[in-house]
This record gives sequence, structure tokens and C-alpha cells, in this order.
Amino acid sequence: MAEGNDYVNELTDQEDNFSRWYTDVVRKAKLADYTPVRGSMVIRPYGYALWENMQALLDRRFKETGHVNAYFPLLVPESLLQKEAEHVEGFAPEVAWVTHAGQNKLEERYCIRPTSEAIIGDIYSKWIDSWRDLPVLINQWANVMRWEKVTRLFLRTAEFLWQEGHTVHATEAEAEEETLKMLGVYQDFIETELAVPVWAGRKTEKEKFAGALRTYSVEALMRDGKALQAGTSHNLGQHFAKVFDITFQDRDGVRKHAWQTSWGVSTRLIGALIMAHGDDNGLMLPPNVAPIQVVVVPIWRKEEDKAAVLEMVDQVVGLLRPVCRIQADTDDNNTPGWKYNEYEMKGVPLRLEIGPRDVQNQSVVLVRRLDRKKEFVPVAEIAARVPELLKEVQQALFQRALDFREQNTHAVKTWAEFTEIFPLREVGQEAPEGSKRGFVWANWCGETSCEQAVQDTTKATIRCMPQDRPAPDGPCVRCGGEGKERVLFAKAY
Repeated sequence: MAEGNDYVNELTDQEDNFSRWYTDVVRKAKLADYTPVRGSMVIRPYGYALWENMQALLDRRFKETGHVNAYFPLLVPESLLQKEAEHVEGFAPEVAWVTHAGQNKLEERYCIRPTSEAIIGDIYSKWIDSWRDLPVLINQWANVMRWEKVTRLFLRTAEFLWQEGHTVHATEAEAEEETLKMLGVYQDFIETELAVPVWAGRKTEKEKFAGALRTYSVEALMRDGKALQAGTSHNLGQHFAKVFDITFQDRDGVRKHAWQTSWGVSTRLIGALIMAHGDDNGLMLPPNVAPIQVVVVPIWRKEEDKAAVLEMVDQVVGLLRPVCRIQADTDDNNTPGWKYNEYEMKGVPLRLEIGPRDVQNQSVVLVRRLDRKKEFVPVAEIAARVPELLKEVQQALFQRALDFREQNTHAVKTWAEFTEIFPLREVGQEAPEGSKRGFVWANWCGETSCEQAVQDTTKATIRCMPQDRPAPDGPCVRCGGEGKERVLFAKAY
């Protein structure tokens, strides 16, 4: 039999090496693993179940806002991609090309989609003719490929799963409304279901999506103090419509170019969950998306107690199955202590223990993964108490993450204060570790050159300009010129 803490003791501590801790957790919790395909991962059943739960909750939100799902080709002809120079330039280093079919060289190369604006733009130009055809509100769940130089499971892989919405509208105002609406959908989903607080706001010109008029993002803070871009929503303006000739005859009889949006989140959100909530014992999954919300661990020492304990396990599982995702671990090959550690590693929100004394008392022990807090609940009340407790854990996880973000958000006015948090570094060199971490509110002059100088010397970037941001209250933190925006800086993944 496997014993006690060995399962968790093999984990790297977060404080010792957060990056290694992250990889340890992904693999030991059996979320994903490496493959012979460079930079790609296999998502294991437990990790895929987590993605399916997230996908279902997000897809419901899309459909509630009037969107429908479709599917577009994986391969994009080079001639289509080349039509949009800015878009091509933005993705050129990451594009993987298909050049042969069997032994025959193709007359035209195809790229494996890094994103689908080009192929979808060409198709939309054929579908749209009149104002009556608008708006087009389509989403697709798909895989994409970006030939990343440095990869990390879930956070940045060559191939990953995502959804990408692509909509078409008659006016700029309608496109902007859609862009902000979907940004709000992402914020609500991430905060409500994933229990991760995010800042939602506009990206700078330097950081916007290639070919977009405006880009918005949701930015989360991980427990190592780095930011993670959790999702993006783009107002594409008429840029792609002009390239791919997406026009419509308006009500006034005039033919006009359409206005477009695109927006997406990916399996990177699983990485966000791990790094926003995990601890030195492994995952800590929000109940709303956890593949297993409650695990039942039977306990007996004497063989004569086994039958009664297992009978009560069956009873409790029967009571709880209609109200939660539950699993009973009745495997005799592992001790209860080993099981405790395994399911803590997997981030199961609640553990339910049943032993001979519990059978006698007709009660069970409930243990929260979040803080190991125990409570004793009569079997007769278990079906009512467990859903309540899952809601409590969901909210407590969000509050914990929110408190962490607030404790690690700083406001600065001077370059000296800024570099206390993000120490200076030589261009091309790794930055030394600072005494603080997290988000930094600072004034910015609005110049890309100043923004780039901050990144070159500290590795910190402007994550976004939040929608409800305060007004600038002083000069630019970097150059001392007029402060035109109050922005959020951070080091990021």
C-alpha cells in the first residue's frame, strides 16, 4: 500500500520554484503530459473533464447572448493569409505550413490556422449581401497551432484548444457594443465560475491584436505575482472587411463595408486556475468546474466493519448524486491517508469521510480542500448541506484570490518607486527578483516609445487600461511628461 504524504512530498514548493511547482502539479494531478510532438501536449481525461465543464458553462453564455456555433477549415490557403499584411506579419514567426500531400508538393502552401480571420473573412464575403444578413454571430470551438519557441503545459503550447467568436455588424457602434459585451461575458465567466478576479480593459496600440481597430483583454494575477492574459475581445473595425470584400447593401441602398469583431479564450484558462488557486499540496479547483466536487473515502480497520461502511457509502452517494459530481474511492490498494493526499493534489473541493463510528452515529465528516476545515453532518441533512458548502467554498476561493490581488497591487508616481517593485535590468537580460510583486497602477504619457522603454528596462508591460480606471494624477512614470492615462503594469506570462 502507498502511504501518507509521499505523494505530495514530491511536489516542489511554490516559494522554491513556482515554475517547477506548476509543471509538477499538472503532471501529478494527471491534467496533461508531454508528447513526441514538439511543443504539444496531451490533455488527459481529468484535464479534459475540467475543460468540458468550462466549455459547457461558457457555451451557455454565448448562446444566451444570441450566438451560434459553426466550424471552419483547419487549413488556410497562403493566398488568403497574404491578403492581410499586418495580420501576416503579426503571426508569421508562429505559422506552421503544409507543403505536401503524400509525395506530391502542393501548388499552394496551406497554413495550419493560428487564428481564423482570413478563412472566415473569405467565407463571410460570400454569405453577406444585404443588411438583412446582419448581424452574423458565430462562434467555433476548435484547435489552433502557433509554433511557439518556448512552451509550457496549458499556458503556451504549439497546439491548443479554444473558442473563437467571429461576428459581423452594420455599424461601428454595433461592433463596439459586441466587443465590450463579450469582454463582459469573459469577465463574468472567469470570476463567477473560475473564482478568479480579473481586470477588464483596453490594450495599448503596441499590444493590440494584429489588424484590429481596438483590443480589450481580461487580466488575472497568479500567485507568483505575474499577470496572465486570460482572454481577448477585438473590434476589428472594417480592416478585414476591406481586405476580403465583406460588403452589404444598407437600408439606404448604398453598398458598405461591414464591421467585424473576434474574441477568444483557450485552455490557457486551466493554467490560470492552477496558478491562481493552487498551493503546496496541489490543485484547488473551484466547485463550479471541478470534475469531481465531492470524493467519498471509506475508512475501516477491522474486516467486520467493511460491509457496513460500504453500505453507508452507497447510501450517501445515492443521496448526493442528484446534487453534485461525486465519486467514491473504495479501492483497497491505497490507505485513506494516501487517498486524502491524492484528492488534495487533484483539487477536489470536498472530501467526505465515513468510518464505523460514522455508521453508528448516522453522520459523515466533510472536509474542505480550501482550509481542511471539518464539519460533522447527519446523513439526513447531507443532500441539503453539500450544495450549500460547495457554494461557500466557491465564494471563499474568489475572496481569497481577490484579497491576494489587493495585497499585491501598488500605486506609484515616480520611476524610483516603480523600479523598487520592478528592478532595472540590462536589455536582453533577465530581471532580478524584486521585493514586491503584482499589479502596479501608474501614469503613462501614451507614447509607444515610453511603453517599450519600460518593458526593455524592467520587463514589465502595460496589461490593460481598465474600463473603470481612475484619471491620471501626475506625470508619466517613465519620462515625466504629461500623464494621459492611468494604466496597469505587471510582469506577465
